[in-house]
Amino acid sequence: MSEASSHRDVRYLPGGKGYPIALAASDLNEALAIIAGRWKSEILFALFDKSVLRFSEVERAVQGITQKVLTQQLRELERDGMIVRTVHAAVPPRVEYRLTDVGAAICPALDALLQWLQFRYDVLSTSSQ
Repeated sequence: MSEASSHRDVRYLPGGKGYPIALAASDLNEALAIIAGRWKSEILFALFDKSVLRFSEVERAVQGITQKVLTQQLRELERDGMIVRTVHAAVPPRVEYRLTDVGAAICPALDALLQWLQFRYDVLSTSSQ
């Protein structure tokens, strides 16, 4: 049984403070909502790869997305403090996107989720044989 399921508090907080289970679940749902969406992870990974991207470069990196949906997803990521939008005064206007410190800080967590997913796949594929 994991520590989280055998105790009233989840212990994975900076500073080692206990996190009440209900609050941990609620906060995790809030964190997942920020990155949830059909395209947000692709946008984030494109920005992890390149530090600054113009709108058209994000559009090329996230194949299959419409301009309307891309604009919506970028606005949501900006609203949530994950990216910064910079408009340069030029003709035509040049718009660039980059990760904020908050946005860049999620990269290790996403890497950990991908490692967990690979672990899950490995365990489930060996247990089904």
